Amino acid sequence: MTGSQKPSEKDLKRYEDDFLTIKHRRMIMKEIVLVKYGEMALKGLNKKTFEDMLTKNIKRRIKPLGHFVCTSAQSTLYIDPQDDDIDLSEVVERVGKIFGIAALCRACVCEKDFEDICEKSYEYLEDILGCAKTFKVNAKRSDKAFPMKSPEICMEMGGKLLDRFPHLSVDVKNPEITVTVEIRDTNAYVHAENIKGAGGLPVGSSGKAMLLLSGGIDSPVAGWMMAKRGVHIAAIHYVSPPYTSERAQLKVEQLCEKLTDWCGGIAFYCVPFTELQEAIKDHCPEEFFTIIMRRLMMEIAQRIAAKDNCLALITGESVGQVASQTMAAIACTDAVCRIPVFRPCIGMDKTEIIEISRKIDTFDISTLPYEDCCTVFTPRHPKVRPRLEDIEKAQNSFDFEPLIQKAVENTEMKTFDIAK
Repeated sequence: MTGSQKPSEKDLKRYEDDFLTIKHRRMIMKEIVLVKYGEMALKGLNKKTFEDMLTKNIKRRIKPLGHFVCTSAQSTLYIDPQDDDIDLSEVVERVGKIFGIAALCRACVCEKDFEDICEKSYEYLEDILGCAKTFKVNAKRSDKAFPMKSPEICMEMGGKLLDRFPHLSVDVKNPEITVTVEIRDTNAYVHAENIKGAGGLPVGSSGKAMLLLSGGIDSPVAGWMMAKRGVHIAAIHYVSPPYTSERAQLKVEQLCEKLTDWCGGIAFYCVPFTELQEAIKDHCPEEFFTIIMRRLMMEIAQRIAAKDNCLALITGESVGQVASQTMAAIACTDAVCRIPVFRPCIGMDKTEIIEISRKIDTFDISTLPYEDCCTVFTPRHPKVRPRLEDIEKAQNSFDFEPLIQKAVENTEMKTFDIAK
């Protein structure tokens, strides 16, 4: 047939048959996302609580992408898309930031029939195996009623793939691609490499805590680390206009927005701190400014935490990093605390903290040159080994209580939800 000729009915019929064949193959080859549990798989009688929390977090995160059915079995969550136009790459990206997951992958759903597994594997893995040079097959046979054992599946499947992709060779020690066949209770699943999950425990499974968010590098990392252990995060920030700018507050709000990718929704409290800082400057010795300021911050944070059902505070302190973070200074700060204070960065080097901040994409925001209230009225020679009795004496020289109550009453709150 030349370019000027119209296609014959026979040609049209052949094109239609080819199109329908391709469409049919795509329809019958269903793809889902397999989510493998982390350490929560080792839980005992309360395991179901963790599973339900994780499922709830996943459903909330992927809801804007379409309709899904999520089911749990054998320490695995199955995310089954119900719409044809759902972008599974976006699903994997979002789910990969949810704590409580050890690994996840896109997988092709097969019948528990070896021939069906092989046929669907050819098409499903064609692009991946077509670009690789070496591979191996890994089989996991959870359903012991399946007639072939795991070593047999590996050998037979490997032979089939070599016949189909003759450019490949087997490398069991260091393959470019590992093809995994999972035989489970209801179906078989074929997939390539697992993607490492965020680890930890589902957010919300370990209670709620208030993060003192300064706008620096350390505090967002501290919040992320505690969220990884299942803690639901609220955040509190102190502003001192006109000494601090509105852009400094916007910077902290940007950090909150970034953290929602990992931590879920965050209640953000903004505390007016100007009058308290001016009172410290006017009535306390200069060398104690920072310690007393932090003690007042802790007091305010505890009162707001109680209103928001937070059971602990979180700070980004690292022992010895600055004068207010020496062991003696931390002891003086802790003396006013009536609830636990978590300091997940306490034994970390700055380089380790920066590495995590880059991973969670907060570093560039944290290093924007907008000063927060911690840099206001900084003493020239801060006390690095303060004694608690000296700090309490200096603080008691002025009645800060009315100003503390006023700051709590004038605190503003806004909520940052997960990005759509």
